[in-house]
Amino acid sequence: MGQMGFFDVSTRYAGLDVKSDALVKRNALVPWADCRPRLEAVWRRPPEARTSKAGRKPWDAVVMVKALVLCELYNLSDEQFEYQVRDRLSFMRFLGLGLEDPVPDATTVWQYREQLVQAGVVDALFSAFDAYLKGEGWLVMGGQMIDAAIVPVPKQRNDRDENAAIKAGKTPDGWDNKPARNRQKDTDARWTKKHGTSRDGDKNHVSLDRRHKLIRRYEVTDAAVHDSQVIDDVLDADNTASDVWADRAYRSAEIEEKLEDRGLKTRIHRKGHRNRPLTKREQQGNKTRSKVRARVEHVFGAQTADMGGTLVRSIGIARAKARIGLKNLAYNMRCAVQLDGLADARGPT
Repeated sequence: MGQMGFFDVSTRYAGLDVKSDALVKRNALVPWADCRPRLEAVWRRPPEARTSKAGRKPWDAVVMVKALVLCELYNLSDEQFEYQVRDRLSFMRFLGLGLEDPVPDATTVWQYREQLVQAGVVDALFSAFDAYLKGEGWLVMGGQMIDAAIVPVPKQRNDRDENAAIKAGKTPDGWDNKPARNRQKDTDARWTKKHGTSRDGDKNHVSLDRRHKLIRRYEVTDAAVHDSQVIDDVLDADNTASDVWADRAYRSAEIEEKLEDRGLKTRIHRKGHRNRPLTKREQQGNKTRSKVRARVEHVFGAQTADMGGTLVRSIGIARAKARIGLKNLAYNMRCAVQLDGLADARGPT
């Protein structure tokens, strides 16, 4: 084994550049410093509130927000994040750390994320990056596609009576006597059925623009909330086109009237009924709509497959909203790199 030289790390980084390290492109594209004031207002106590200058200095806000984004880009637990940063040069370079620098440990990452949860600023971070994308020319165009995906949570192993009590807003018998166990129970997640399979978790409701396939608006609920119940929260008024695509779960007279009142044009799938099946023309219309609406499945597929999955390793709807919001933000950052690459490939217009 040879002795480490002055330029060995630089040589390794050069080797990563040859392989087109996506994190380098993401680092250059995202305006990380723009979010510093908002994050420092959450993560740093004002000078007048500090009683002493002793103790460990706080981590840089940009380093920590990058850490949280890395967790969502690769679906890492906090412990796995700490290990991966120590192990991978690409992660170290993304965070701006050298071999001689300390690494944020798992507890630190959890604490910084928890402060974001308590302050409720993840939505603001998402909106700020969306505003940046619009400023760069990625406007909300071509109509919008609306859908929702169930986000699983760790299995709770509750019996039927315990689940019934939780659903009724009560604490199951005996849980108050076991506070440690009670803290590990997610009483906000709910069961639902999809394609005949029971699933427990939360739900990520999104609206995408057809042109760029970026998430423009989102809402997080428990899994039992029907997709159509949050359409008001995800409809994007900034889209330059009036078309709205969605699957048949969103088809109802109430929603049709709501879209019409807003000047929006429905492209929602039609659904048959027991005594009135779809005609061939209606079936063909659904197929035509599916060619557009299916693009929203690419987003959920990317989050599930390319970004390591969507399992929420936290307890409670507040933390789930923060984790899913960060996941949506990380997806948009990932997508923006791809859009920028396509724009460079096409050249000036």
